[in-house]
Amino acid sequence: MSSVILGFENKLWEMADKLRGNIESSEYKHVVLGLVFLKYISDSFLERYEEIKVEYPGLEEDRDGYTSKNVFFVPKEARWDFIKSNAKQATIGQVIDNAMILIERENPTLKNVLPKDYARPELDKTRLGEMIDMFSFDVGGKEARAKDVLGRVYEYFLKKFGVGEGQFYTPPTMVDLLVNMIEPYKGRVYDPCCGSGGMFVQSAKFVEEHQGKIGDISIYGQEYTATTWRLAKMNLAIRGIDGNLGARDADTFTNDQHKNLRADYILANPPFNIKDWGHAHLTDDARWKWGTPPSGNANYAWISHMVSKLSPKGTAGFVLANGSLSTSQKEEYQIRKNMLEEGLVDCIVAMPSQLFYDVSIPVSLWIMSKDKENRKDKVLFLDARKMGYMETRRHRELTKEEMEQIYSTYHNWKNNDGYEDVDGFCKSATLDEIRTHDYVLTPGRYVGLEEVEDDGIPFEEKMEKLTSELSELFEESKSLEEKIKENLRGIGYEL
Repeated sequence: MSSVILGFENKLWEMADKLRGNIESSEYKHVVLGLVFLKYISDSFLERYEEIKVEYPGLEEDRDGYTSKNVFFVPKEARWDFIKSNAKQATIGQVIDNAMILIERENPTLKNVLPKDYARPELDKTRLGEMIDMFSFDVGGKEARAKDVLGRVYEYFLKKFGVGEGQFYTPPTMVDLLVNMIEPYKGRVYDPCCGSGGMFVQSAKFVEEHQGKIGDISIYGQEYTATTWRLAKMNLAIRGIDGNLGARDADTFTNDQHKNLRADYILANPPFNIKDWGHAHLTDDARWKWGTPPSGNANYAWISHMVSKLSPKGTAGFVLANGSLSTSQKEEYQIRKNMLEEGLVDCIVAMPSQLFYDVSIPVSLWIMSKDKENRKDKVLFLDARKMGYMETRRHRELTKEEMEQIYSTYHNWKNNDGYEDVDGFCKSATLDEIRTHDYVLTPGRYVGLEEVEDDGIPFEEKMEKLTSELSELFEESKSLEEKIKENLRGIGYEL
């Protein structure tokens, strides 16, 4: 990571740190991201304002000059220079709330989305003003948009403060891998638990990088937590992505906001192992075509919901905890068996642990497809558990080369383009083989052990060397122990 990015993130942390001891740390991101949004649209507006001033003098306050360029119109009392001029006032909270109200009034797509609680008593107005004074870097100008400065801000705060709201922030590398596996070029893209909208942002980026048009994909999503739903709406709005996230925040199982949707692509990271998910109200639901999920765990309810939402040629890619691959719980086993017999499971990837920022639980990627005519009785298993490097002591990252190896292997297998099984990494298993394993989907059962290259040294010789090295280490340990005891005796302590 470059020193520029580190400096940028340090500045963000410094800003959030102004709130310390004043509000809960889980609230930091909502306070800061609201201001970031305000700064972003103000920067974009100001840049366009200067262009209009040169091109069409006198029309700087005409809304059409902004909306025609997909720029939000920002009223005078919502512009950053006005907010900054009031930063030292005791009324700064009301100034910001009023700015949010004015922006929503001028831009209907943002109605009921922006945070409007900066005037609340527990938010220290002196610290809030200091934070505004610190916020000097550009996030909405052309250069900042090209570098996706805003994306970095959102990513940083979601990563830093995503814990504690019942949601796992999906690491960008994992989102990137899923998107590259299912390749959502054109059609309807759906995420039933969309969080802050990361899957959609990455899908849009994927389309652009492959010379497609953002307008070729339609975004549909749903989110249970109100503050996160608003965050997702803001995240899409500032990127110019038109998405239907439902009328409001709502529970996907009991209040499906897209009942008639049939998606071409589904991308999701559903919350793992949720116990109380509304089972009692949904016993005869049409989504349980493959069996009714158990009341004590929502994992197979998520799988069933997503597969039921697929169009006739649709593909779903999602993350689940590893227990779902092999659970013998009666209802879950039955659903897994029925889906395999119907030829819906396409690929399973076992991922390394510690990929998430907030949990170390090992996970797998599932690819489900209704478009498997040439491979209906086959499933590709990939074992990527040994991949990645420790970016920090607690967090693992995959390299671009490793991600490419995973999704290229899947596409080669899917397109029958030079795919070969590799011991310890990938195996194309038939349904008959999976039946012999009682429908267990753990990749390790199928890929076998990686071949170890013979180094030509006889086993006895290796064993003798290892035993000798171990003896030396024991002797060294004993010597160090005596020295420590001697030093302790020297200062009056006896072990």
